Parts: sequence; structure tokens; C-alpha cells
Amino acid sequence: MSESPPPPPSWSIASMANSAVQFLRLPMLASSGLAVVASGLLYFKQNELIYPRNIPADARTNVPKPRQFGIDDFEELQIRTPDGESLHGFFLRAPSKQSHQNLTVLMFHGNAGNVGHRIPIAKVLQDFLGCHVMMLEYRGYGFSTGVPDEDGLKVDAQTALDHLRQRAETANSRIVVYGQSLGGAVAINLVASNEENGDIAGLILENTFLSIRKLIPSVFPPARYLARFCHQTWTSEDVLPKITKVPILFLSGLKDEIIPPSNMTQLFAVCNSTRKIWRTLPNGAHNDSVAEPGYFEHIHSFITEEVLKH
Repeated sequence: MSESPPPPPSWSIASMANSAVQFLRLPMLASSGLAVVASGLLYFKQNELIYPRNIPADARTNVPKPRQFGIDDFEELQIRTPDGESLHGFFLRAPSKQSHQNLTVLMFHGNAGNVGHRIPIAKVLQDFLGCHVMMLEYRGYGFSTGVPDEDGLKVDAQTALDHLRQRAETANSRIVVYGQSLGGAVAINLVASNEENGDIAGLILENTFLSIRKLIPSVFPPARYLARFCHQTWTSEDVLPKITKVPILFLSGLKDEIIPPSNMTQLFAVCNSTRKIWRTLPNGAHNDSVAEPGYFEHIHSFITEEVLKH
């Protein structure tokens, strides 16, 4: 019989989450500053708009390390992809005194910043769930080589999953894939392509979108007529229904100012998983939903009831 994760740690989850938010006040696709850019840039420079990997200005040169957040038991990774890129990331080992060695969270971040900016979130997950956490930095982000695009990020995600499958300490692990914003689209594609293998035990989606083309009119109204020419599509609404066995937790910030919450509502509606859980964060905006009361409690309950008990 599966054990339940340990109870919440005594320190303040909110304080850790708030630390993460300080790093996460970054744009998704187009911020108010980008809104003044001519519509034509969407077509000719869409990769730069969708994957603003140079925001903040030192995002490619300054990647915070887990040790800066009190994490000592970790491994810094450089993983080679099948197409020759080198992906940077971190593997955080489960706390030895409260570990569920058969549980690993694979994190996919949003579209700006770097993997180091999300370490405070990973630390809460690590301590709260007593699990391993693997954090991947997409190609072209932080210390990873290459240039990001949709096909490349899909290769990156598969490379990360294959790495977990090949590591001795995670080869038999139940893997929970966690994606925020753009990372949600990455996570959906990965799980849909690997569900039959049986080692993906859960999927967590926070504030993600139906597709890039449907998102453009909301975040960049002047370019709404060019949306159909967007070659970075990330059609999550078409891919998500292919997942039927993996349990899915939807975390929706109802005050998301970048991705309309209706995107998450519609994704939940088209989801065909036999176990899908809907949770809202009433005051959650796009970049600070993680700091809302109940966020990690929702994840803890999902892991306990939908992952470890099955």
C-alpha cells in the first residue's frame, strides 16, 4: 500500500512562494511593453516574442543555484539532446528523512527567465512532498545551448524524461510532470506522447493556454489578424484529449491578466482523463498564483489521492 506524503513542513510555505514570485514577474508572450510593437513583428519575430529568453537582461549569464536557497543535495546537469544541444538543469534529491524515493517531479518553466528563477518553487515541492525534483532549462535559455522553437522544446522535454528513466535513482520512479504557462503546453505534449509507457503518474497544469494562435488576440490585439500565420502553435486543446489514463490537476488563477482563465476552463472541458481535478486560486494572477493560499495544499492532496494511492 502506498504511503502518503509527509505533512506540510513547519516553515511558511507562503514565504518560500513569495520568494519565487520575486523572480517570476516576467512577461508571457507579450507584456504591456511589447504591446506597442508593430503587428508585423509577430510574424517575422515571433520566436523572440514567444520565447523571451533574454528577460531579465542577465537571464543567459546569471542562473541562480540551489545552494543559494539552502539546498545542498543536488546535481547540476548538462544533458545532450538527440539533435546535439546541451541542456542545463538541476536534479534536487528528496530530503532523506522524509523521502518518497519512488516519486519525482519533472518541472517545465514559463517562457521567460531561466531555471534558477524557479528554484524556490522546486524547494517547496521537494520539502512538501518529500520527492526528487528535476528542473530543465529549455534550449536557448540560461546555460542551455541552441535556439528555442516548438519542435526543439518537445525534443528537450523528451530528453529530460529519458534522462530520468535512465538514472539509477529514478529508473523506477513514478513521475509527475508539472508545467506552468508555456511549460504546461510542453508538459501536455510530453505526457500525451508517453502515456502508454506507464511511468508518468500525474500531470499538473498551471495557467496554461488553448493554443498560441488563440492566445494572441487576448495578449496582443493588434496582431489578431496575423494569428493564423503563427508557426509556433502549441495546440494544447487538440493534444490534451489524447491523455486518458494519467490523472491531471488544473490550477487556475482567476485573475490571470495574460492568459484568460477561460483557457484553463476550456482545457478542463476537453480533457478526457478519467481522473481530472479542478482547483481555482481566486486572487491568482499569471505570475503569482504560486504564492496564493492553498496552491501547494492542492498539489499535496492531488499527489496523495491520485498518484500515490493508485
